[in-house]
Amino acid sequence: MYQLKNFVYLPQKNKAMGYKEKFRYVLPLLRNKYSLTFIIFFVWVIFFDSNNLYNRIKNLNRVHTLEKEIIFYNEKIKNDRVQLEELKSNPANLEKFARENFLMKKDNEDIFIVGD
Repeated sequence: MYQLKNFVYLPQKNKAMGYKEKFRYVLPLLRNKYSLTFIIFFVWVIFFDSNNLYNRIKNLNRVHTLEKEIIFYNEKIKNDRVQLEELKSNPANLEKFARENFLMKKDNEDIFIVGD
């Protein structure tokens, strides 16, 4: 029968463990140089690197915001092109647009502005 010298036994889930018992299971990981190197590398990449986790999340949120703005402005450009074609094709539409947006009027007219 084989005997495991460095076998770590994890207790049942229903047992309450204190800090000393938990530290007893973590201590062998900290003594291993490969585990310790991996933990230090992992902490470095998450917190201290120039591409750390906080900056990546911030940049991803910024990318999502910019993508939404791109969609909004593409729709606005499409609507403005349609409106420009309508204004170029029909002089009545051009006059209506000028009266509504720039408050232009004929000489014998009065304009009354009613607020919403």
